[in-house]
Amino acid sequence: MKIIIDQDRCVASGQCVMAADDVFDQRDEDGIVVLLNADPSPGRLADVRQAALVCPALAITVEE
Repeated sequence: MKIIIDQDRCVASGQCVMAADDVFDQRDEDGIVVLLNADPSPGRLADVRQAALVCPALAITVEE
C-alpha cells in the first residue's frame, strides 16, 4: 500500500486523524495533514482507506 497526501488540497478538517491517528496527524500551526506512517500494518488498511474516503478535500490517495 502506498499513501499519498496532497497538503495543498487539505482543508484541515481532521477527519483523517480521527480515522487513523497512528498514520495521520495535523500540523500545529495550520492543521494541514501530515503523514506519520507511510507503511502502516496490514491491520490498519481499512482505517487508512476510511480516512481517504472521509477526507472532504480528497487530499489522501491510497494505492494498492
